[in-house]
This record gives sequence, C-alpha cells and structure tokens, in this order.
Amino acid sequence: MPDLHWTIPIARWSSWPAAASAAPDIGFIEPIVRRRLSTLSRVALKVAHDCIAETDARVVFASRHGELRRTTDILRAISAGEPVSPTAFSLSVLNAMTGVFGIARGDRSAASAISAGAETLGYALLEAYAQYATQPDSPVLVVYADEPADPAYGTIEDEVHGGAIAILLDNDAATGQLVCTLFPDSGQRAGTGQHGNRAGNPDAPARFATQSQALLHCLGTGDPAIWQGTGAAWHWSWHDRAA
Repeated sequence: MPDLHWTIPIARWSSWPAAASAAPDIGFIEPIVRRRLSTLSRVALKVAHDCIAETDARVVFASRHGELRRTTDILRAISAGEPVSPTAFSLSVLNAMTGVFGIARGDRSAASAISAGAETLGYALLEAYAQYATQPDSPVLVVYADEPADPAYGTIEDEVHGGAIAILLDNDAATGQLVCTLFPDSGQRAGTGQHGNRAGNPDAPARFATQSQALLHCLGTGDPAIWQGTGAAWHWSWHDRAA
C-alpha cells in the first residue's frame, strides 16, 4: 500500500490540557444541560466553541473511549441493582457531544463520530479532509476529546493522554496548511526513537507517545512531528499560508 498524504487548510485551532486545574467555561450551554455533562463533554464543547465562532460547520467528533466512564458507571449501577438515569444513558453514546453542541448553536449541519483505537485522531483528520474535499465551501470542525479508561479495564496498549483539540478547516480564513502523511508499512522512513527523541538525527521530526501530543507539537511550534503505531507511522507538518 503506498503512502497516503493529504493537506487541510487550518483557520483556527484550540486545545484543553488534561492536567488543567480550572474547569472549562461552557457558559454558552444552558445550565440545565451543563450540570449533567461529563468532564469529557465539557472540554470537547469548550474547544469546539473556541474554534467555530458564529459559523455553521459540519462536525467530525473523535474519541477512542468516548463516554466510557459514564457507561462504566451505568454498568456498575445495573450490577448493584440500582436504577439507571435515562439522562445518563442518553449522554453515554459516543456522539453525545455533537448533539449537545448542535442544539446549543441551532446548527443542523451534519455530524460524524469516529473511534479508531490509538489512531483515532489521525483518521478523524482524514475523514474531515474527505468531507471538506467534497464540499470546500462548507467548513468542517474536527473535535478530538479523550480520557484514559477506567482502571477496571486493566492495562490498555497505547493509552490516550487525555485532553481535547479542535481544528477548523476553512480555506477562506486559513492561516496555514497542515500536511498529514500516513506511512502504512513501518516508521523507518520517518525516523526512529522515542517520545520527543530525534534518535541522534537533529533534522528528524520529533516523535511522541500519542497522536494528540504529536499534533499539538506541530500546531504549537510549526515543527513536524511523528507518532509511530503498530505497522504504521503518522507524520504532521505545518506550512504558513503565503501572503
């Protein structure tokens, strides 16, 4: 299989770190809804709102685990013979955030939800590119939010780092372009090494433990970054828009 690469125009991006001590401000959500939201949905809505302004946009929401912690609490309640809240159940689905976001904004644009293991963020960017390429006059908002799974599930390979990222694809307002490349066979052509290590080659892109860390490094510094998965390497690079 040949290398796969695509370029997306970036108008804005926003992130929320997993280690943030303050709660995200989501005052644009009605209080009756806001108090029922999980931390995951709150950070996802925060970064999404920061990116989209007043523009309607299609949404691609991505999360490896989604509302797994809420689902786990529901399963524990069932196991203990306790009643399950209908609201908790309705907000436990992967695309719960997209529904809340669309209702709050009165935006009827299409929304998709993606989960693809440790490669979830990369494939969300590919889905967003495919949607944007078919209708470039309509912006696409990518929202990635995740948190580590409950300890009840044991050790998870390539576990997520946590936090949230939102990226708005809109050529008319683009400040730069993100070039995404997938090397399906191995990471040898993309370099070797560990987190943030250029393996003795100062010209090689930095490598990171998760896709979200690699992408944030690229967006925040403008330097290329790599994430190496099982049998595939993902590479991101930033190019400023020509004046």
